[in-house]
Amino acid sequence: MASIDSIESALASEGFRLTAPRRALVEVMQGLGDHFMADDVVEAAPAVGRATVFRTLRLLQDLGIVCQVVLDDGTAAYRLASGGHHHHLVCSECGAVSDFASGDLEGLLDDIARRTGYRVDAHRLEVYGVCPDCRAREG
Repeated sequence: MASIDSIESALASEGFRLTAPRRALVEVMQGLGDHFMADDVVEAAPAVGRATVFRTLRLLQDLGIVCQVVLDDGTAAYRLASGGHHHHLVCSECGAVSDFASGDLEGLLDDIARRTGYRVDAHRLEVYGVCPDCRAREG
């Protein structure tokens, strides 16, 4: 999980400040655990306006500080990014989210771009299944 100092540096490198409301929201996000909904942040930070929460989530997402995870029911959740480009494994039983990276996927995207003529600007991958803990409980 990113520290306040590293988040402040990431914001500053892109010309943004870690304002008091942004700091409060980051601290709330750090305390919300593995993943959280935007409304969880709104509820946990009543002194910060709803619009500020959503603008800050979008800014932090654009800067790679927060990542959005689409849960298996289609709900958008967020989590503080663990660093670098990654994808998500989502447990359809307990909702746990794990990160993974794959160089093979980057090669596949290059191949898709080459074959279709598209310039791939972004992609997102969530893989849904049952985590090891839930599988052990099934057993």
